[in-house]
Amino acid sequence: MRLQSRLIVLVALGAAGSTGGLAAQVAGLPVRNAGVGTGIGIAADVGFPNSASGKGIAFGATGAIGLGPLGVTGSVATWNPKGPGPSVNSAGLTGNLKIFGGPLIPVSVTLQAGAAYSHQSQSTIEGEISSKTWHVPVGVGIALTIPNPVFSIKPWLSPRLDITRTSFNPGDTPTETNTDTRFGISGGVDFGFLSGLAARVMYDRVKIGTDAPGGHGVNASVLSVGLGFKVGT
Repeated sequence: MRLQSRLIVLVALGAAGSTGGLAAQVAGLPVRNAGVGTGIGIAADVGFPNSASGKGIAFGATGAIGLGPLGVTGSVATWNPKGPGPSVNSAGLTGNLKIFGGPLIPVSVTLQAGAAYSHQSQSTIEGEISSKTWHVPVGVGIALTIPNPVFSIKPWLSPRLDITRTSFNPGDTPTETNTDTRFGISGGVDFGFLSGLAARVMYDRVKIGTDAPGGHGVNASVLSVGLGFKVGT
């Protein structure tokens, strides 16, 4: 019974650590790269990872500040994967640099680099089992702002290089470390109102392998919906 319970925890931690962070800046939420606005903004999102990402549901909060072509965001999230494993708490920062676009130009191009850290652990009768993950996305985002008298529509798309480094500690054995570099892509649509309130939908996907030799790809993906509020433009 002890061995069986430990194996369940090991599988749950291993699955969440190796796939759950791949399709997210912070655990369970997409990597967002929708451009740089001026002013200060806050947002809350709910994420729904697919089965390859561990399923479950994630809740996150983000703060953003934009000063000219430079922008910085900070996010925190908690993700409760489906299954016997513990929840995952994470925090991350991103830096954004607008290289094309302006107040009178509806198209913008933004370079982005970020880093996020997540940790999960669970105590067993053999000791504490834990995993730690660093996630580093580096990419470019293209956004288009479509104004109208009532609200603006901003679709965006962002391909990236996705790097994750996971350290897995099974308790009484040496720590195992693994680094993966993959291609990821995220995109979404923002709906901004004159009051500063905004609604947003985002999707993120990373190919993590194939289901069989010559078979279809296995993708870790996340769909999220959220609300935000911004003071500025």
